[in-house]
Amino acid sequence: MEHVPPPAEELARLDRELAELDARRAQLLTRRAWLLAALRPPAPTAAPGWNPSAWGAPAPGRPGAPAQPWGYVPPKRASAPRSAQNVLLTLGGLLLTVAAIAFTLVSWGSMGIGGRSAVLAAVTVGALAAPAVLLRRGLTATAEALAALALVLTLLDAYAVHAVAAPNTDGLGFTAVAAAVLAALWTAYGLALGRLHLPLPAAVVLAQWPLLFGAWAAGAPALVVGWALLATAVLDGAIALWGKGTGARVTACVGGSVMAFSALLVGLTLSVTASGPVGALAPGALLLTAAAAALAGAWRAPRGFARTGGVVAGLAAVAAVGGVPAAAVPEDWGVLAYLAAGLALTAVVRTPLPRNAALGVLVASAAVVAGAVAGTVPGVAAVLLAPVSLLSDVWAGSPEGFRSALGSTLPWTGLAAAPVVLAVSAVLLGSAYRWWPSLTRIAAPLPAREAARPGGKPESAGAPGTAAYGAEPVGAPGTGAPEAGGATVPGASGTPTAGSAPAAPEAAAQAPGAPWYAGGRAGAPWYAAGTPAARRRPSGAALRGAAGAGALVLGWGALLLAGAGLDVSYAVAVAGETALVAGLLALAVRGAGSGRDGSAAVPVTALVAAQAGAVSAGLLSLASEGASYAVFGALAALFGGAAVRAGAGVPRAVFAVAATAGGTVLTGFAGRSLGLAPHEAAPLMLLVPALTVLFGARLRRNPVALPVELTGALGALVAVGLAVPDAPFLALVLALCGVLAAGAAVRPERRPVAACLAAALFVLASWVRLAASEVSFPEAYTLPVTVPALVVGFLRRRKDPEASSWTAYGPGLAVTLLPSLAAAWTDPGWQRPLLLGVAALVITLLGARYRLQALLLLGGAVLALDGLHELAPYVVQVAGALPRWLPPALAGLVLLVVGATYEQRLRDARRVKEALGRMR
Repeated sequence: MEHVPPPAEELARLDRELAELDARRAQLLTRRAWLLAALRPPAPTAAPGWNPSAWGAPAPGRPGAPAQPWGYVPPKRASAPRSAQNVLLTLGGLLLTVAAIAFTLVSWGSMGIGGRSAVLAAVTVGALAAPAVLLRRGLTATAEALAALALVLTLLDAYAVHAVAAPNTDGLGFTAVAAAVLAALWTAYGLALGRLHLPLPAAVVLAQWPLLFGAWAAGAPALVVGWALLATAVLDGAIALWGKGTGARVTACVGGSVMAFSALLVGLTLSVTASGPVGALAPGALLLTAAAAALAGAWRAPRGFARTGGVVAGLAAVAAVGGVPAAAVPEDWGVLAYLAAGLALTAVVRTPLPRNAALGVLVASAAVVAGAVAGTVPGVAAVLLAPVSLLSDVWAGSPEGFRSALGSTLPWTGLAAAPVVLAVSAVLLGSAYRWWPSLTRIAAPLPAREAARPGGKPESAGAPGTAAYGAEPVGAPGTGAPEAGGATVPGASGTPTAGSAPAAPEAAAQAPGAPWYAGGRAGAPWYAAGTPAARRRPSGAALRGAAGAGALVLGWGALLLAGAGLDVSYAVAVAGETALVAGLLALAVRGAGSGRDGSAAVPVTALVAAQAGAVSAGLLSLASEGASYAVFGALAALFGGAAVRAGAGVPRAVFAVAATAGGTVLTGFAGRSLGLAPHEAAPLMLLVPALTVLFGARLRRNPVALPVELTGALGALVAVGLAVPDAPFLALVLALCGVLAAGAAVRPERRPVAACLAAALFVLASWVRLAASEVSFPEAYTLPVTVPALVVGFLRRRKDPEASSWTAYGPGLAVTLLPSLAAAWTDPGWQRPLLLGVAALVITLLGARYRLQALLLLGGAVLALDGLHELAPYVVQVAGALPRWLPPALAGLVLLVVGATYEQRLRDARRVKEALGRMR
């Protein structure tokens, strides 16, 4: 019998509904606890002048009560006498230690062998025995100081024994034996005097060296040194799990991490440098043993340590298993062996391994796959970016092969396995995307799995006595444990306490046993799931979309690298890249507009990849004229068809813009094929902008119209740039652009911008044409344009008094005033500047009289510049006759006056701005 919906989905739904019920209950409990706390009389100590009872604050320390009311001043505490005592004891211990060292190193030779032995033995025995007596009297700090002194004395005893009794003994061997003896001595001493904190951590530190120094002293090979390091790391792990005292366990964790890392480094180095499969077996055994030890420790370790142990175990297993076949194949193909070993780690989901350890192993598997994929990035980047070098030599001829077209110095033979790596990864991600429901059912037991440990304790509890590793003590808030009185704290096990925020439903929206990929509340997106930890976890749909997008990108990269690795012919490479773009566009069009959660990842990725592939294919085709026409024509057709087939939205606009850009490039190719110079081909480049204007008029307010028209405008700007070297062609291109802008201004929605742009382009085209023709009297050409333009503007203003003066009179005035001003600045005579100044003065007065902004500003600017031109020679003469110190003095005086009347100047500037703003 088939379940509808499937059992996993129904279970997740039930868990979410139960979580919502628990959240509502938690909210009611929170409110009840706060009300009970508010009814209790307050009893904190308040600062003078404050009344804490007015705030209604319950007594601190009660469940749900705030920490302290506002205004509460804690009572001042007297300085602890033990602080001074600890300082004195520390200084005393340091002085005694310095004295002991000085005695051993300096005064040793002034005494006989018996005296020296007796002194050291007596002092050491006394230092070791004194802490026991002091502990019985309650002098713990003093006992700790003397224990530290005893530790130093035992080290000095070992040095003395080596210097006197065994001077010819090998130093490393003697150090190894001495470290082992001292570690055993201090272990027994620390266990005997359990209240001392120093002996056991010191014993752990000393235990790090016997095996390492012993192997070193024996001249053992690197593999034996690795085993010694691993054995020490295993001993540290056992101490960290079952040792006595937090200090010893923390020290063991640090030491074990260092030793394990060193052992793994030795094993990995030997495995990678092995000469064959047989030589890789011994390092593999070392790495496998390390993996087993890490996995055994992760089985009983707390949460964070369990995941770290799983990661280490997974990576060590991959290095061990993959190193043997990697040594048997060529170096370039060894990555496949490690990739296969990393993928095999995913079988951990069906093993009884604890949840956090299994997650760590899965992280190691993902890291191996990611590392293998990262090694292929240089090759993919070279295929995509190397064709940029063809821009310097367009249409130089078809290369012999794909690699010669790329022109890259990348060692392609070293990337032989890269396409296989990408293909395997793409197939796996694609399979996960295709059969995602089955994959979630397979991995469903993993999130709810608990550690299989004695007593049935969950793995988050940790080993006995692991409170220092993150476990909360009994009665701690949020743990769900009873307090001293036996009552359960409200909000336990994820239920918020009274002091927490009232938004309790979101804190318990996800059931404790529900898989994290099942999402939060029903109908809520993954980022709105209940707890803060859950908000950082994506939903199953988002993960599935990411898997599909990753498969798409990796498969695309595999095909690109396969062509470069096989060194296919240039024609095949160009056709292949174009076909890939077509396939990506098909995927993008097929998935565009889908509204399912996470389903947009694949079409969006396909869209981005299609754009990148189109750019790469277009650049690659620049080596041959025929290939350029074929590729850009095909790309324009493909993107145009995609724009037609895609639904409304951003993808459709992107497709249309890409098609327009391809058409613009084709017009540029046509000019080059016709043998036209760049400035001669500029008018031809305006063909696509003209089509975009017509296309925009056909679409009108369609969202695609504006991006297409802007792309056409960018093509027109390119045409203007091509025509800049030749002034007549530049004037022609500017005039044609003005015609296109005027055509766009016919439409009401484009008129405010396009009309002004058309007027500016026409005026600029006339100026460029006059300058190109070397006209000495531009007024003869500009006045016949200015007079009708001003008449039209006057009629427009009389019909619509609210029309802007810039639209009505600005173009007509600028056509004559600005060229005349340019001619006046180069005219040595006085007639033109005089006439221009009079005309500008009249225009300025008319603008001030009729409050017309365009007349006032244009006339005033031209009048000021014309006057500056006429007065400049006299100003230069006066400035040359003045003393050198006078201009700086005048400038300083002006600055002082402006600074003194700064506020008044600001008010004047605001009034001028407001007056100009009121003008039309």
